Amino acid sequence: AGELVSLLSDAVGMCMESDVPLGAFLSGGIDSSLVVALMQARSQRPVRTFSIGFAEAGYDESKHAAAVARHLGTEHTELTVTEREALAVIPHLPAIYDEPFADSSQIPTHLVSRLARDHVTVALSGDGGDELFGGYNRYLWGDKLARLMGRVPGPLRRLGCAAVAGVPAAGWDAAAAALRPLLPARLRVAMPGDKLHKLAAVAGTPDADAAYVGLTSLWQSPGALTGRVEPPGAVRAAAAALDDSAGFIARMMLADTLTYLPDDILAKVDRASMAVSLESRIPLLDHRLFELAWRLPLAGKVAGGTGKLPLRRVLFRHVPRELIERPKMGFGVPIGAWMRGELRDWAEDLLEPAKLAEDGLLDPVPIRRCWNEHLSGRRNWQHQLWAVLMLQAWRAAARP
Repeated sequence: AGELVSLLSDAVGMCMESDVPLGAFLSGGIDSSLVVALMQARSQRPVRTFSIGFAEAGYDESKHAAAVARHLGTEHTELTVTEREALAVIPHLPAIYDEPFADSSQIPTHLVSRLARDHVTVALSGDGGDELFGGYNRYLWGDKLARLMGRVPGPLRRLGCAAVAGVPAAGWDAAAAALRPLLPARLRVAMPGDKLHKLAAVAGTPDADAAYVGLTSLWQSPGALTGRVEPPGAVRAAAAALDDSAGFIARMMLADTLTYLPDDILAKVDRASMAVSLESRIPLLDHRLFELAWRLPLAGKVAGGTGKLPLRRVLFRHVPRELIERPKMGFGVPIGAWMRGELRDWAEDLLEPAKLAEDGLLDPVPIRRCWNEHLSGRRNWQHQLWAVLMLQAWRAAARP
């Protein structure tokens, strides 16, 4: 514990060295709150912190960030983003990312970067904690799925999965809402119906490595869209680096560190911030912390249905537990509702069958089926459709 505290403090201190105005992103979650707490502990003046909120309660973490900021005594700036402001970012995404980048949290990341840039030139971020210290829900779900696969025969698993998938996602959402007062905090997740459907699809896969691919894929069968199925290279690399005794959670964490972290998380914040000339720094990825995290036994990072145990212990020296402990929300936007509203015409144009079929890259049939189901409200295919829309928008922008 002493080594971790020392390294965390030193890594944050190194990232604070600057001859230009400096601040930090603050969501009110474990990682960003820890970084800000350590910044404030080293600073003689209030640290500048920044967060954005949305009117939609299910996507708004700003009140949690504000509570942490008040406790730590930071100089906090918060912006409640309107739907119009968020939608105005979308036409610029192909230029900002210069590739088909399909994590819809790119929108709030760009907006909070723009907010911060009005006041500072450098901002510290809490990225990296989930991959190194076991913070994603999929680690807990994936481990349970791996054990389930080892105990329950495939046909019986697929039968149970079909029963779960047979109930519409909206039905599971309604049931969860009715039971919410009785559920423990860790089970009060956003969009439970969609998550249950995804878990059901993943639980029907043949082995644990396939389950990981399912947990991290937007489309359960990407080959159905393109006719090309790429092998799960990250899983193979993790399996080669870690023997079976390391366990499925460790293999997932390594696979995420090799792919999801650099290709999604870091690319997202780097391009969103640099588009407004803001430099982002990530102290949790200091190489010394990285090495320490991988030396720690898994049971010291993930246990009892909770991840990031070492980071929590350090954070709770600075911030009361009750300000932090809540279901993981993520940094999202109500993109699904926007597709049925203000974005509908834009999306319909990009998802026109002839445009989807152009160059022979995509099969319009499954995409149009999901689009129609989404518009009807029968299913929420927001993430799957956003991936296609970002590809299509990038292709359209790249045309002469």
